[in-house]
Amino acid sequence: MIKRRLALFWVISLGLCCLSLPLQAADMRIGQREASLGKAALLKQVEIEKGRAVEEALLATKGIGQKRRVTLQAIQQLEDDNRRIRAAIAAQRLELERLETAREKLQKRQEQIDSVSRELIGFIRVNARDLDTLIGQSLQSAFIKDRGRFLQRLFNRDNVPDMTDIRRIVGLLLAEIQLSGEVRIQDQTLVGRSGESETASVLVLGNFTTAYRTAAETGFALYSEKSRRLFALSKLPSGRVREKIAAYMNGRSEDVPVDPSRGTAIRQITAQPDLFEQIASGGPVVWPILGILLIGILIIGERFVFLLRRRVNAEKLSEQLNTLALGNQWSACEQLLAKYGRKPLSVVLQAALKNRHLKREDIENTLQESILGQIPPLERFLSTLGMMASIAPLLGLLGTVTGMINTFHTITTFGTGDARMMSGGISEALVTTMLGLSVAIPIMFCHTLLSRFVENMIAEMEEKAVAFTNTIEKTRAEHDPGAE
Repeated sequence: MIKRRLALFWVISLGLCCLSLPLQAADMRIGQREASLGKAALLKQVEIEKGRAVEEALLATKGIGQKRRVTLQAIQQLEDDNRRIRAAIAAQRLELERLETAREKLQKRQEQIDSVSRELIGFIRVNARDLDTLIGQSLQSAFIKDRGRFLQRLFNRDNVPDMTDIRRIVGLLLAEIQLSGEVRIQDQTLVGRSGESETASVLVLGNFTTAYRTAAETGFALYSEKSRRLFALSKLPSGRVREKIAAYMNGRSEDVPVDPSRGTAIRQITAQPDLFEQIASGGPVVWPILGILLIGILIIGERFVFLLRRRVNAEKLSEQLNTLALGNQWSACEQLLAKYGRKPLSVVLQAALKNRHLKREDIENTLQESILGQIPPLERFLSTLGMMASIAPLLGLLGTVTGMINTFHTITTFGTGDARMMSGGISEALVTTMLGLSVAIPIMFCHTLLSRFVENMIAEMEEKAVAFTNTIEKTRAEHDPGAE
């Protein structure tokens, strides 16, 4: 502002000098006077302006001083702030270095924790899978619906197991341990042998064996892992096993059949063919063997009934008959023998009684003839039994030969790659041999037993006939001493 006013002053002064030059000489005085007046006025104006400029310069100088002091104060304040900021920055750097060190330590600690956590989570998931497999294989799952379903959620990597999941895993495992050691009876729905669901009283023997009882039957049940249900075994066990199961379930017995293999041994019941299935696999030779068995059973039954009906208590009869004969009570002897009807011993003794008046040789001949007459009915069909006992194993051997021929024919045609294709011929060979021996052995045993029975009866008749003959001779000698 001051520089501007000084410039204006010099411009006005220069203008005034330029205006005074062209004035003419004639008007020099007037001009000088006017110029003096103008100059005086201009100088006055200049002085005023100068004063103003000086005042403004003083004011400006004063303001500049004030501003300079303010600026210096501000600079000092900024320098103080700068020092404080530098100190704060230094402190922040130290703090940053400390935090960086702490961050590195925490990062290492976090990595260790993450490693342990991943290992722990992996361990939990592995155990959860093992537990899920265990629960799926446990037959206890057939009695508890949706058992262990929460384990499926732990298999997803996005789901991190927490303490609640761990407690549930531990609880489920402890429950499985407890249930696997329990023996209990409860009502349960299972799939029966007909394929339909039915409610039965189920005996649970830990995780080993499951038996069931309905109004119609008693048997074993198997557990299916896929459906987690119980299925009745397609075949019933033997009657003895069923009786043991029923007795245990009724509290009348302390022992019960258990399958330690968890169903493997029980499944063999369905794999084992019954007698009729085995017979059907024996081929055409089986039927003649079965025919021999049927005929043998009929003959053996008829012979046993026949011989038992003709058997008498020979000692008792002989004692009573000899007592009456010694008393010369021949009518009583006839009545006693008539009570026994047509039994062989009675018939033989009746022949001796009727011919008691003959000589001893004639009586013995009569007895021998009577005994020979009784032997054919006693020995009837025994030779047939012996023949069938010999034929049955030969037929079995014939079936073995035909079965092996079929087996070798199969090997020639298809090779030995599939053993099931050869099993038919081998089964035929073994079944016929087994069946032939099974028929021959009891027939031979019964033939021997019946033969010994007949031999004993014949020997008994001969013995009692001789004894009665001696009694007749003794009686004859006592009552007729001159008869000798």
